[in-house]
Amino acid sequence: MAIETEGVMKKSGFISIAILLFLSGLIFGVQVTTSSAQTTRTVISPENYPYFGFPYSPGILVGDTLYISGHLGRDPMTNELVEGGIEAETRQVMANIQEVLNAADMTLEDVVTVTAFINDINSFPEFNAVYREFFPQDPPARATVQVAALNVGAQVELQMIAVRP
Repeated sequence: MAIETEGVMKKSGFISIAILLFLSGLIFGVQVTTSSAQTTRTVISPENYPYFGFPYSPGILVGDTLYISGHLGRDPMTNELVEGGIEAETRQVMANIQEVLNAADMTLEDVVTVTAFINDINSFPEFNAVYREFFPQDPPARATVQVAALNVGAQVELQMIAVRP
């Protein structure tokens, strides 16, 4: 008998919450909806984009959001890290990411957040100077983290998320 009472209380509690949500919608104009539609996941890989042999996609588009993998300053023609230090690598990373954005019909203006990994925080001013060239106004949110090492001896790796307006 106690179990039945507990079940009735749970059901009536659920009904009370449902009624409260419905009334809140009427009073405050809040609309509660659910959707069973699945969002499509599309791999974004620019045409003629080099394959580095690692199990990742350059970008994944889900709805209007593009998740861009971490990119290094590799020359797409040679697959080698560009020479010239963190400034040259940052420029190449940005060029590589722009190719991914272009393949998704997006631009740097659509980028909302960036995660930057650099191997030496003392090179932050040089990195920042180049980064500012690509985001001169209203830059995206960003986190910069110093890491012990990056693949192939890179000095910088950037990961981004972009959203279509």
